[in-house]
Amino acid sequence: MKRSSNSGRAQGPSAAAASEPARAGGVFALALAAALCCVGALLGFGAALDGYSHWRHPPGLLGARGIEHALAFNLSGYIVPGLALAWVAWRLRDALQAQGALARIGAWLWLWSALAWAAQGVAVLDPQDLDAQASRLHALAWLLWWLAFAPGAVLLGWAALRAPQWRSFGAIAWIAAALLALAIVAADLRLAPSAPAQRLALLAWLAAYVAAAWPRVGSDR
Repeated sequence: MKRSSNSGRAQGPSAAAASEPARAGGVFALALAAALCCVGALLGFGAALDGYSHWRHPPGLLGARGIEHALAFNLSGYIVPGLALAWVAWRLRDALQAQGALARIGAWLWLWSALAWAAQGVAVLDPQDLDAQASRLHALAWLLWWLAFAPGAVLLGWAALRAPQWRSFGAIAWIAAALLALAIVAADLRLAPSAPAQRLALLAWLAAYVAAAWPRVGSDR
């Protein structure tokens, strides 16, 4: 009996270590599913709404008041992906604990960015009154979404330089931040159409979270 107990204790750490790849794979599957859910909702509900154009209309219009299937879009396009990616950011914070305070701050900013994305599905646009409180809150959530993500990506990319298994992620984070910032600034300055710029920013954002969740050999995830 004593030998069996010692054997069980010896196998405990090994079993825990063996479970790490499964956990990492679960986080990656969640991030990928969230990204596909978001893009699929945008494409699917956009195709179902007569007169909707990805070249002329913002994503938020699909979830605006008075739009058919707005609730379903807000759930599948904003709330569910946002909450799922907030969890991915939380796990990223744990995985990068050893990389110092900059990494932890960056991961926290990404968590708030994901929550701000989800908030856009709660504070929906009012297409009849863009100065209404709900429309203002939606615009504020959009602003917080990218303002939290971009500096968070810079901090995470810098911290990732010190860990070989995270360097590719750091490069992706920096590229995503640059693409997102350039797209939004270009749209604000009317150097590019607003709707396509918003979609480019969204794709860069989603790609960064999927890259963050990619399983890494020897990582702390």
